[in-house]
Amino acid sequence: MKFLVVLAVAVACAAADVSHIVKSDESQAPIVRSDFEQQPEGHFQYAYETGNGIVSQAEGVVKNPASENAALEVKGTVRYTAPDGTPISLEYVADESGYHPTGSHLPVPPPIPEQILRALKFIADHPAPIVKKTV
Repeated sequence: MKFLVVLAVAVACAAADVSHIVKSDESQAPIVRSDFEQQPEGHFQYAYETGNGIVSQAEGVVKNPASENAALEVKGTVRYTAPDGTPISLEYVADESGYHPTGSHLPVPPPIPEQILRALKFIADHPAPIVKKTV
């Protein structure tokens, strides 16, 4: 009897689907498509796709290239499937004001309370007087 129980457990373990537990080596995913182009003035664009479903593309543009205020603006997208099976789609813009991502998987801040909105409006409507100091 013990032998049958041990045999049943051994067969169950051997037949179990553990693919969700054992992670595959994603570093070995093949590159399906890869494009890259760069201009001498700094503009660029790239796109790639891997065999495990990662797709990314971006385009960078130098704004005000001939001035002291030159800045790089990059717009791009990334799509992949999260380990839990959730499809992720991210769009972003990175420029002189920072990195601005958007995507349905990103957390959303709570709304600003009404009292704070009223206080900000009051402050905007009633600027502090400028006091000139005499010496």
